Amino acid sequence: MKTIDQLKERSGNACELCSSETDLKVFMVPASSGKFAEESIYACETCISQIEKRAELDPKHFQCLTTSMWSEFPAVQVVAWRLLNRLKQETWAVDNLDMLYLEDEIEEWAEASGDQHSDGNEELHKDCNGVILQQGDTVTLIKDLDVKGSSLNAKIGTAVRMIRLVHDNTEQIEGKIDGQTIVILTKFVKKQA
Repeated sequence: MKTIDQLKERSGNACELCSSETDLKVFMVPASSGKFAEESIYACETCISQIEKRAELDPKHFQCLTTSMWSEFPAVQVVAWRLLNRLKQETWAVDNLDMLYLEDEIEEWAEASGDQHSDGNEELHKDCNGVILQQGDTVTLIKDLDVKGSSLNAKIGTAVRMIRLVHDNTEQIEGKIDGQTIVILTKFVKKQA
């Protein structure tokens, strides 16, 4: 039986975290230990985007962890533990963490991500309107920009396709204008729909 079929059967064809029945996918839990037969979960896109830090963490959405943290499956336990740690500013999350017991091997796997040291306030790349930017998005310049070290002047309204996120600075993206790769401040771009 394929992994996806096993996960569908195991989960009852619902997200193993929030029980949503829409937009479900297999999610391989990062920092896998190789010690467990099943290191994936079946989850909805809403949960996955927040787990992968592509969307802001929504504490109300993850109150579902109060139930799902008791799953018998190590992969679900690991994801629940990591999310609860990222939500430590919420009283209910701290209470759940105090109750949650993980066996040593499972806790070691959970700690491999370093989420227990996170305050839950993930910095994300956002455009001038606060819309989250993703790798490969297309953005439009909202003002004329002079490119340092070049005679290039990027005009307002110029579309920059297939942007790359600067990983160590959420205020910068990279993109090509007139065949030249430049760094652009996110406050000067607007994401195209």
